[in-house]
Amino acid sequence: MKNYPAAKIRNLVLLGHGGSGKTAFAEAVLFNAKAIDRMGKSTDGNTVMDFDSEEIRRKISLNTSVAACAWRDYKVNLIDTPGDFDFLGELMMGLRVADAGLILISAKDGASVGAEKAIRHSRKLKLPLFYFISRMDEANANFDKALESLQETFGNQVVPFALPIVSEGKMTGIVDVVEGKAYAMDGKTNALKPIDIPTALQDSVSALQESLHETVAETSEALLEKFFSGEPFTAEEMTTGLRAAVADGSINPVFVGSGTMNWGIGFAMDHICRYMPAPTDVATAKATSPDGAALDVDLDPDAPLAAFVFKTIADPFVGRISMFRVYSGTFKANSSVYNPIKEKDERIGALFTMVGKKQLPTDQVAAGDIGAVTKLLLTTTNDTLCDRSQPVILKQIKFPFPCLSLAILPVVKGEEDKIMSGLNKLKDEDPVFEVVNDAETRQMVISGLGEQQLDVLRSKLKAKFNVDATLEEPRVAYRETIRKKVRVQGRHKKQTGGHGQYGDVWIEFEPGEEEGLTFEEKIFGGSVPKSYHPAVEKGLQEAIQKGVLAGYPVVNLKATLVDGSYHDVDSSEIAFKLAARLAYRSGLPQAAPVLLEPISSIEVHIPEAFLGDVMGDMNRRRGRIMGINPDGDEQVVLAEAPTSELAKYATDLKSMTQGRGWYTIAFARYEQAPQQIADKVIADAKQRMEEDED
Repeated sequence: MKNYPAAKIRNLVLLGHGGSGKTAFAEAVLFNAKAIDRMGKSTDGNTVMDFDSEEIRRKISLNTSVAACAWRDYKVNLIDTPGDFDFLGELMMGLRVADAGLILISAKDGASVGAEKAIRHSRKLKLPLFYFISRMDEANANFDKALESLQETFGNQVVPFALPIVSEGKMTGIVDVVEGKAYAMDGKTNALKPIDIPTALQDSVSALQESLHETVAETSEALLEKFFSGEPFTAEEMTTGLRAAVADGSINPVFVGSGTMNWGIGFAMDHICRYMPAPTDVATAKATSPDGAALDVDLDPDAPLAAFVFKTIADPFVGRISMFRVYSGTFKANSSVYNPIKEKDERIGALFTMVGKKQLPTDQVAAGDIGAVTKLLLTTTNDTLCDRSQPVILKQIKFPFPCLSLAILPVVKGEEDKIMSGLNKLKDEDPVFEVVNDAETRQMVISGLGEQQLDVLRSKLKAKFNVDATLEEPRVAYRETIRKKVRVQGRHKKQTGGHGQYGDVWIEFEPGEEEGLTFEEKIFGGSVPKSYHPAVEKGLQEAIQKGVLAGYPVVNLKATLVDGSYHDVDSSEIAFKLAARLAYRSGLPQAAPVLLEPISSIEVHIPEAFLGDVMGDMNRRRGRIMGINPDGDEQVVLAEAPTSELAKYATDLKSMTQGRGWYTIAFARYEQAPQQIADKVIADAKQRMEEDED
């Protein structure tokens, strides 16, 4: 593929709910552009964009993928994103490097939750938007109803630039609203043949044209004056005015067709390329210097390099594939670039233009364009690659925080290290998950946005690293403490011939103010020499790691050494250490021990319509509502709830709010567990300890 100037490049991200037709649209575009010989289908597992083995198996998009093609005299970089909410991080990768978004809307379903989420994130980035009402080939497809739902949900700036011509329930042609022309689709080739605008649509077209002329007039004083004087706009003036209106968000054009049947795809792409912004329309990018000073990066192919890595593919055969967009300068093959975040140079070999998984070699990638490079040693997603002489750090993607945690266990014992190694490599591909080896619960815990995301990671471990694993709810890290003061003796005496062992202590245990162990000594008369006091404390520090109720660590414990005795010959540090542990085991059961459960603070973001359901559900989880705050179109419920009650909250919230709700979660503190809960936890812990002993 030849190199294109930035003015002729179009970076278009495909957005929308799962199943709305994004991948089918991309397939049709690539076929029409002659980038592929035949159109594949997601159900057949042979599309360009869904090439990952998990995508083929599940028949849905799971990753952000890029495919470049030549469209007329433009280069179009199509960026396909998943519609499932568990893969929000992938959506944000695509949005980060796009200049406009095309939201696919099913003609059967109309405005969707996936579209709402895509629009919310797009508007935060002030990204111009187009709509494509898709799947017009299917039964019960209704363009008018879908358009009405869009305008009701997203506002009157949603304006059709194309209307379908429907005959006997089937789409047979398209009306070009802007130019006031109509076309019939050839039944075999889908080529457009000029026809008269159907009588039934003439009034709608006239009304829409009048509205578009008013919008164009508002883009400049000269055009406004011309409009009021009754002069018609030239084609160039209409294009300029509509481009400006699309760029500032006052118009979101709507197109119509079917990706599967290749209806209306060429028409939509011609107009999208005409009206969407080029990289040159946003001439600067936000960045910082390594010391944190804000600066702008100019879109100039001759300036020092500044490229942003927005997506990494962990390929077990070729290694890392790093996809990037160039914001300044020209990225050249067989060169050296600088990573200011890692503070290291990277050696660049060959460069590529991506068409799904296919890599087309190129000698350079200029400002405004998207490319890929393989086998970078240090660079990961969110890194900047630049010229060492002028280091800059481009604005990074702020990924969502993982909120759902599950324990991941090997099917074959002893493969824990292989799981950890594989997950660390998969983190190159998906930064929106975390994995920790919890020493306290003796589980490897993986956290993400939803169950499907974590299950995909589990499947990838098998496919790419040959490790079988299962997922289950993680154990909760409980704590134990005491509620009253006791005074007990711990005496260790052992005679084995020769020197024996002797240590004798009296210790007062009581609730402490510090989180861990507070140790004091009030010894009078040297009954326990000072040299043995550290051994007593050490014995207690080791003992509190295991409580007397269920084996959980003990917190907020104060221990005061008040008396004891020693032997000139047989006493030793180890003897006093063991004596302290005996006192601990004897004293804590007498000190009203209780189980503490972790409490999490949670912020739930939901539309107001779901407020009652979410609050009722939180009460059923033994939660406390701490406050409700408005946040734009949403309500934010501030609550606290036991961590054990929130294990599958991500899945339940999605179900309760039809996918519209999201939340953040953080540890708050420990509180005494209700007796019924404590009894169950203690019984489960004792059973687990017995199984471990067996």
